[in-house]
Amino acid sequence: MFLQEIQNELICADSLGDLIQMEVHSKPFLSPGNNWFCSKISVLTPEGDTHLFPCYRWVDYGSSLVLSPAPAKFLFQETNPIVQKQRKRALEESQGNFGWRVYVEGLPQTVDADKAKDLPEEVRFSFSKAMDFDRLLEKELAFLNTQHLAKNTEQWKSYSELDQVLCEKRSLTYEYVRKHWDEDELFGYQFLNGINPMMIQRCSKLPENFPVTEEMVKDSLKGSTLEQEMQNGHIFLCDYKILDGLMGNVHVRQQYLTAPLVLLYNNPEGLMLPIAIQLMQKPGTENPIFLPADLEHDWLLAKIFVRSAEFALHEVDFHLLRTHLLAEVFTMATLRNLPSMHPLFKLLFPHIRYTLQINIMARNMLLSKEIGYFINFAAVGGDSLPKLMRRATASLTYSSLCLPDNISERGLEEVPHYYYRDDGTKLWNIIDKFVEGVLTHFYKSDINVQRDTELQQWIREIFTNGFLGSDSTGIPQSFNTMKYLIKFVTMVIFTASVQHASVNAGQFDFGGWMPNFPSGLRKPHPKQKGQTNEDTILETLPDVGMTVNTMAILKVLSTKSTDHYPLGYFREELFEEEVPCKLMKKFQEDLKSLSGLIKERNATLELPYTFLDPENVDNSVAL
Repeated sequence: MFLQEIQNELICADSLGDLIQMEVHSKPFLSPGNNWFCSKISVLTPEGDTHLFPCYRWVDYGSSLVLSPAPAKFLFQETNPIVQKQRKRALEESQGNFGWRVYVEGLPQTVDADKAKDLPEEVRFSFSKAMDFDRLLEKELAFLNTQHLAKNTEQWKSYSELDQVLCEKRSLTYEYVRKHWDEDELFGYQFLNGINPMMIQRCSKLPENFPVTEEMVKDSLKGSTLEQEMQNGHIFLCDYKILDGLMGNVHVRQQYLTAPLVLLYNNPEGLMLPIAIQLMQKPGTENPIFLPADLEHDWLLAKIFVRSAEFALHEVDFHLLRTHLLAEVFTMATLRNLPSMHPLFKLLFPHIRYTLQINIMARNMLLSKEIGYFINFAAVGGDSLPKLMRRATASLTYSSLCLPDNISERGLEEVPHYYYRDDGTKLWNIIDKFVEGVLTHFYKSDINVQRDTELQQWIREIFTNGFLGSDSTGIPQSFNTMKYLIKFVTMVIFTASVQHASVNAGQFDFGGWMPNFPSGLRKPHPKQKGQTNEDTILETLPDVGMTVNTMAILKVLSTKSTDHYPLGYFREELFEEEVPCKLMKKFQEDLKSLSGLIKERNATLELPYTFLDPENVDNSVAL
């Protein structure tokens, strides 16, 4: 592979007339098999005008490429039959390179490729990113092997023994979690600002299968009543009913899953505290409601079972499905239906980088039925994994993917110290303003949206292949107005960047200390109170091998690579029009300003919320 930075201008002495396309032919360099990466070609005409032809593709020796000028155009604006024909040919080639595949029935479809090398080179990892990923993975696996920990099925003898596993420099958040993991304050805080801030919702009426009484919670409410606090909007619920009936993984070792209900109280000091936990959906004498007033170890074990359920739902639903798999759908639809000269392609291109490769790697490393992480080390592995993924897919709604709508639906507008909401809403608005500016510059009117057949095919594939043609999702099947197009594109960019950062970046910070985020539990949930002690908890927690393998995976998946492109960084020069270029600059300024505000706030917090600082948000699902 040949890669060298070369900057030349093609200068023509004679007038070329209207430039409609450029053909690039590659000859062998030094030896057959070499190829080169073409960023862009600039043509200076005798009239003194410069015409940009973006490429950003690998060119194989002996091959040819046809490039279009940088100015964005819709198909209905093209009048030259040569350009129309080439535009159609380019999409046909892309559709041949990126075919859909049914990975599992009932799930969003994926790219039809088994390995990263099956993808065209321009959508694969860069050399530096591939080296970073392989080096980190090799380092983690080498540590497990040299310490003889990977296959160790013994239980931990104490928390202090577990603490000795990680000797390298620890983050502030990791250390905070290690010290406070068993406290109610951190347990409740994580529903707002941990790695899954999507479960909690305001509770105005208790579910019928969660028979919490006033007597149970009177000590937690300190003189108030449950009914009063529900009316005041201070009671919240996390319901894991989607896990109901799923059996814990039995591959290698028996593990256990629960489907808890958690009641929380946002107290006058602004703390979100748990006040009742029921570990299974059906109430009964063998499914007690655990309370803060119970014996210390009874209450702690109940919280551990909730955190294990949280691992299953976070990793499978809110992380894998709602960011990785949906981003893959958006990537596929973009590559298959929008030619490079389409304004929306240019807008979305930074947000599809590396997504196909990281998802192929995830399917091979994490989801494989033979060697995948989940089948070996997680309670939600085995037969329960596809079942949960299908349930999660069936529960997808458009509004749940749009942050302002989602916050409103869950009744969380007024909850204090909800930094995910605060930072995420500001980022949503910044992205929305940028998207609106770019799209209104090109489309001009609703009529142009309706006339854009490539756009309509783009959303049709997203609806059909990503959301399985389900009307209940609320996903549009076509676009008739600018307003709805702008919102949808904002959601696409937000999902691939901000939302992924919120559920990915803190995985090791919050999950590296295993008792706070156990991948599976080795004993069934307690059916009576008063029978738990520290030894019981250690017997229930994952064994040594499960723990260290999970730590290694979480470390690899949440470590920023050197090839990191933060939100608002435009590596490729795709637009040359004055308006979108100015909008990109303003977008970057808005993100920088927000980053400063977040840093200023975090300086006052005991546990800073850094995941949605724009500097820490990747442009795409790249990890």
